[in-house]
Amino acid sequence: MTSFIARKVHPFLTISIEPFEQQWQEKLKNTQTSFLFLTENGTIISYIFLKDVYKNHVDFTLETLRSYAQPIDDLSVIHQNQSLASLPFIFQILGAPITLVKNEAHQYNGYIHREDLLVELLRQEDNNTNVLKMMLSSIPMGIFIADHHNKIVDYNEAGLKMMKASPRQMEGAEANQWFNKNLLNHVYETKREVLNQIQVEGEVGVLVDYSPIVNQWGASDGIMIIVQDLPMVEEMAMEIEYVKNLNADLNAILASMYDEIVVVNAEGDVLRYNEHFITNAGGSVLKVGDNLFAIENQHYFSPSVAHLVLEKKEKISIIQETSAEKNILTTGNPVFDEEGHIHRIVIAFRDITETTQLKSELQETKALNKRFKEELEILKRRDKIIYCSSEMEQVMAKVYKLGEFHSSVLIMGESGVGKELIAQSIHRNGLRAQQPFLSINCGAIPGELLESELFGYAKGAFTGAHTKGKLGYFQQADQGVLLLDEIGEMSADLQVKLLRVLQEGQVTPVGSAKPIAIDVQIIAATNKNLEKMVEEGTFREDLYYRINVIPITVPPLRERPEDIPLLAYHFLQQLNLKYDKNYLLSPEAMNVLEVHTWPGNIRELENIIERLVVTSDEQVISADLVRSFLKLGTRSGKQKPIITDIVPYYEAQESIEEQLILLAMEKYKTTTKAAKALQISQPAVSRKYNKILRKQVGID
Repeated sequence: MTSFIARKVHPFLTISIEPFEQQWQEKLKNTQTSFLFLTENGTIISYIFLKDVYKNHVDFTLETLRSYAQPIDDLSVIHQNQSLASLPFIFQILGAPITLVKNEAHQYNGYIHREDLLVELLRQEDNNTNVLKMMLSSIPMGIFIADHHNKIVDYNEAGLKMMKASPRQMEGAEANQWFNKNLLNHVYETKREVLNQIQVEGEVGVLVDYSPIVNQWGASDGIMIIVQDLPMVEEMAMEIEYVKNLNADLNAILASMYDEIVVVNAEGDVLRYNEHFITNAGGSVLKVGDNLFAIENQHYFSPSVAHLVLEKKEKISIIQETSAEKNILTTGNPVFDEEGHIHRIVIAFRDITETTQLKSELQETKALNKRFKEELEILKRRDKIIYCSSEMEQVMAKVYKLGEFHSSVLIMGESGVGKELIAQSIHRNGLRAQQPFLSINCGAIPGELLESELFGYAKGAFTGAHTKGKLGYFQQADQGVLLLDEIGEMSADLQVKLLRVLQEGQVTPVGSAKPIAIDVQIIAATNKNLEKMVEEGTFREDLYYRINVIPITVPPLRERPEDIPLLAYHFLQQLNLKYDKNYLLSPEAMNVLEVHTWPGNIRELENIIERLVVTSDEQVISADLVRSFLKLGTRSGKQKPIITDIVPYYEAQESIEEQLILLAMEKYKTTTKAAKALQISQPAVSRKYNKILRKQVGID
């Protein structure tokens, strides 16, 4: 192949872009080459097919040229002394128009056109190039290649059989000996193909196509002659008849379809439609040749699916509205020709007015079911958390969200608000629900003992220690959750050790030097203002930020009075079950509970309910009994009344007035003192109080 490469190699036409070559346009004026190469610092980096540039531009800049550049890494490389090509290399050169050539010094010295290289490869005899010949032979039509000297240079086995010739007769023969001389000359001269020429000579009867082979300079390099024997032509005629029958079947299928079908070309001209299409097209008769765009412009359909298909060149489905206020599901399918242009558009219309209404109703039903399901799931997960207030809804939403993570949590709130229950809920709804949950009150254990309780101790760590040592809370809670309650009571030196454990994920038992790896989710709880303690220097700032990853503030009971009836009823039911009783709270008693400030929060409410059950002589617990246990008089005179539900304005006004009068009379005993406290006249108090008493005994 060395001599072949020397004959066919083309020198490089290069332009330097670094450093910039000022006279680059002069190089291109008189060149006949098809390929241009760009260099940087003397190294070829990319190539350009100039025919593409000239086809789209008359005048162009260097930047325009660079936009057409392709990296030379995409090209295959052949060495000047290479004799055979491997099979992968053969397929590689098929994908690029040129192949680069390297000399003996491994430097680029030119390029070879793909066509020249393939012709040479076909002339070789080896296993790899035989693959190409096998591919050529497998084509069912006969193929002959004539060069620009009118010599037959290649052919396939099918062609020899159709022409009833042997390889010895065909190889190197004049094409005129086997095919029509006038047609061959015509194709050479005009560079245009001639198709469907019947040729009958003796026992040979074939259908012949002549196609010119034009090189990169526009000159004829040869002719490809494709032949089919006449029996195959007869088969094609039968196929045409089959297509006609298929067309009749297609019309029958279109007529039986529920959807309305119309087929248009790229200009919107109607080529085919089924009989159902007329019904919603505005009443006019649709004919082949009508323009669908014109129909759409008359607002029978909006928007236009055909325009969208032409614009996006893909299948489009939209909902159209007709002039009759119907909803039409319209799907446009593009059909592309061999060049990738839209050849046809098949459009299907379906009236979905009723379906849309049903879908809307179904979506509403699904949304309602989803909401009910979510509420039911929340109710199932609440178990020990009793609430209905929006404040607690926000708290519990954060708790459920935490179930997806292992983050440290700081629960803040006054004493008795249920911080430990919130911690238990985080564990119960979290990723560690099947692992241990431990709780330790940092304020209930002396500082010198709290360290050994948290971190454990080794055998013989101190006098009185268990002979086998003891696991601390961190080790016992490994893979689970540990609640550090009242963390604000922890001593400063123990805060340092706790911080090290949280940072390193390791705990060292008292009396041991060997750290033990642990994986514990930390929940800290406090009723103190840790941020203020940090400012005062009584709580470490770094520990505060370590535990305060996810802060949760549990609101006091006075800020969520709507939860009081639920909690009171819950505690009452627990006591009834425990002691086999059936106590009830009167509505007035419940009202009194709702207006109390509950400084002790839920714990105080639970204790009051138990005290009422133990001391009540009646099955129905009265408001008077509740008042006797609550210090209602200690509330601020500026305390706002609590409204838990929407009621008529005058009814609410009358209810609040009645409560105020009764509370004032209960505390001050006389109308004079009550009037002074309420800042109204004594006659007004007397009149209103008597009215309330008459109402209670049923006298209008």
